[in-house]
Amino acid sequence: MIQSSQQIYKARRARFAQSLGEGGIAIIPTATEKKRNRDSDFLYRFDSYFYYLTGFAEPNALLVITGSGQSILFCAPKDQEREIWDGYRLGPANAPDYLGVDSAFSYADLDQSIQKLLENKSLVSYPFAIHAGFETRISEWLSKVRERVRFGVSCPDILQDSCAVLDEMRLIKDVHELSTMRRAAQISASGHMRAMKVSKQMLSEGRDTREYHLDAELLHAFRQSGAQHCAYSSIVAGGANACVLHYRADAGEIRNGDLVLIDAACELDGYASDITRTFPANGKFTDPQRTLYEIVLASQEAAIKATKSGARFLDPHEASVKVLAQGMLDVGLLDRNKVGDLQDVIESRAYFDFYMHRTGHWLGLDVHDCGSYTEPTENGTSNVRHDPLSNEAILDRPSRILKPGMVLTIEPGIYVRPSSNVPEKFHNIGIRIEDDAVVEENGCELISRSVPVAISDIEALMR
Repeated sequence: MIQSSQQIYKARRARFAQSLGEGGIAIIPTATEKKRNRDSDFLYRFDSYFYYLTGFAEPNALLVITGSGQSILFCAPKDQEREIWDGYRLGPANAPDYLGVDSAFSYADLDQSIQKLLENKSLVSYPFAIHAGFETRISEWLSKVRERVRFGVSCPDILQDSCAVLDEMRLIKDVHELSTMRRAAQISASGHMRAMKVSKQMLSEGRDTREYHLDAELLHAFRQSGAQHCAYSSIVAGGANACVLHYRADAGEIRNGDLVLIDAACELDGYASDITRTFPANGKFTDPQRTLYEIVLASQEAAIKATKSGARFLDPHEASVKVLAQGMLDVGLLDRNKVGDLQDVIESRAYFDFYMHRTGHWLGLDVHDCGSYTEPTENGTSNVRHDPLSNEAILDRPSRILKPGMVLTIEPGIYVRPSSNVPEKFHNIGIRIEDDAVVEENGCELISRSVPVAISDIEALMR
C-alpha cells in the first residue's frame, strides 16, 4: 500500500475517533465468509464500513478505534499451511507498517483481548443491524466486563450506531474515491460498448444470440481492465424481458428488431459503478422504439440539469417525472380523457404504470450506497400525505440538499407491458438510461458518458 493511500485511511479513522469522545470505543467487524454449497464458498467481499476505515480486504478481521484515536486491528495470523491452500495473509506483525494502524493482534485472541479494551469505557459504537449475531457478541463481551465490576472496573452503559457517523463521512467522496469511481465507470462503459457491437455482429452473421452471450462480453471487458468484480448481478434483458426491472441475464434470445436493456457495471478497488443503456439489438431503432427512447433521454437530460450543489435530492426525480408524464400523454400511453392534464398525472401518479421507480440513488462502496436521503439540518420538519395509489399515509421529510462530492445515479425509464389500453406498437418495450453523476457547484460531472446515449451515436457505434 502506497504511503498516500495509507494516510487517507488514517485520516478517516482519526475523524471517526473524534465522534466517540474520550470514553468511547468503536468495534467495526468485516464481513464473514459465506457458504455457497457444501464445501464451496461464495466469492468473498469485505464489509464496506470496515474497508472504508482500513483498506484491508482479508476476512476474519475486526477494527477497534478508541476516542483517543488509537486504532487496533485483529486479523488472521500467519499460517504457512493455510496460506498454501487459501493464499497470502498479511498477519498481525506486518499490519501496523502496511495499514498504518497502531497495533495488531491475532483474530484468535479477540474474545480475550476485547474485554480489556472495553473496561472503563463509557460508550460502545458498532454497526447496528449489519452483521447477523454481532449484537450477541457485543452483549457477551459486555457481560464479561460486568463480572469485573466488583474489582473496580466500570462497564460501558451507552450503545451507539457507528453507521450514523460513517454514513455521513462516506456520503461525500474524497479525491481518492472519485478517481477510483471515474476509472470504474470508464471500465463499465467499455463493457457496454463491447456488448452493443457484439449484438449487432452476431445477428448480422445469423448466429443464435442469447442474453448470456452479451453478459459474457461485459464480464470480459470488466476483468480485462482490472476490475475485481461485477458491482451487482448484471441485467441483460432482450425484448419483453426489459419490462422486468430486476431481470437477470439468462438464456433469453436476442431477436432482430428487439431492444436490449443492459444494466451492468464493475466494482473496482471496492467502489461500484452503475450504468444502464438500451439499444436496438441489430443496431437500428424502429420508429416506436425511437419515440419512447427520446422521451426517456429528454427526461434524463432534465434530471441532469437539476443535479447540482444546493438542489434537493428529489429535484432530479421530479424533473424527470414531469418530462416522462408529458411524453406519455403525447404518445398515447396515457389517455387524457381518463387521467387529465400533466399536473393531474403527476398528482395522481398515473404515470406509475410505466415508470415505477425513483430516478436515482447514492453510489460508492455499495452500489446502493449509504447516506440519508433526508436533510439532517431539517430534522423535525415533516408533512403527512396519502399516497394516491395505495392511500397509505406517508411521512414526508425534506429531501437531502446536494453538496459537491456526493455521487448519485440518474436513471429514468419507461416500461410498457401489453395492455388493451396501450397502443400495440409500444408493447413489450422497456427502456432505461442510467449514468453516474458527481455533484459539483454549478452542475454535475457525468463520469459514465464514455458510452453513448444519443440515438445517432448508438447507431453509429453499432455500425
